[in-house]
Amino acid sequence: MTPYTERVIQIIRSIPEGKVMTYGQISRLAGSPRGARQVVRILHAMGKKYKLPWHRVVNAKGEIAIPDDEGAELQSFLLQSEGIELIEDRLISLERYQAHMEENT
Repeated sequence: MTPYTERVIQIIRSIPEGKVMTYGQISRLAGSPRGARQVVRILHAMGKKYKLPWHRVVNAKGEIAIPDDEGAELQSFLLQSEGIELIEDRLISLERYQAHMEENT
């Protein structure tokens, strides 16, 4: 596993319950400002193995980005179960729910 991948996993694990982070935000904190798609791949490939709170990661607009309805509904349910209010079932207020971490989290 690369140091970048390890860092991404560490950051995702540290997202507090009831908060979200964006793919790009995680990528920047992990040291790759333009690596948001790499974060998507890491979550897809390693999310289950490392029991990552994948549902706390959203796109830059605060939207649930999972294209299939079943996955999006599950993410919506998990976020709401943590107290996050969604707008029209897919949008999260980043102003209210975005976690902010230092680069050496």
